[in-house]
Amino acid sequence: MARLISRRLLPCCAILAGLCVATPTIAADTVPDTIAQRVIACTACHGKEGAASSDGIYPRIAGKPQTYLFNQLLNFRDGRRQYPLMSYLLANLSDAYLHEIASYFSQQHPPYSPPQPPTATAAILARGHTLVWQGDTSKQVPACIACHSKNLAGMTPAIPGLIGLPHDYINAQFGAWKNGVRKAHAPDCMAQITARLSLADINAVSSWLATQAVSDTARPAAADTAKLPLSCGSVTP
Repeated sequence: MARLISRRLLPCCAILAGLCVATPTIAADTVPDTIAQRVIACTACHGKEGAASSDGIYPRIAGKPQTYLFNQLLNFRDGRRQYPLMSYLLANLSDAYLHEIASYFSQQHPPYSPPQPPTATAAILARGHTLVWQGDTSKQVPACIACHSKNLAGMTPAIPGLIGLPHDYINAQFGAWKNGVRKAHAPDCMAQITARLSLADINAVSSWLATQAVSDTARPAAADTAKLPLSCGSVTP
């Protein structure tokens, strides 16, 4: 992609010579052919090394389990997740290339940003803590830690971390599942869980998660031999 862009820009400067400041010509083949160079299109939104954008819109993708990242790239490419920019960027990429991208970002571990200061009431945060750590048996909602691990950093090979994400992003993903805009391979366990949560519950979970500090050494836990509380098509490698 970088080579293609370089080749297209040089003729533009030649045509608009009167408007361009003279600079040394850089041969297109000097652009390094590395995965780090090729994913610059990703880091433009998701931040350096995938550490997340500063505006809270684009999430951290650094350090997420490789299979999770690959599955999400597939979901955007194949229409199970809806975001026009992502769909456009991935439309013509092969599975092999998506695996390469996922592998690269799974190995990046930049420092986490400080957590968001709490804006929710103590009661809302307490409800969020309860749902994350205990779930709600009356609603058949399992605890978040039952799948996303006790440190909430995710679980290999395909379950993402929930920490280090802003409140609005977490809320938006719950909303996408609730509205059917975000989907995963059946059985779609997150769609089932989200359908059982009230909007107040969703806000409570998002509020509590967003206020949690994250150690820079946090990593996804090794795959657990225990059975997950729900069958999830999205965790299949």
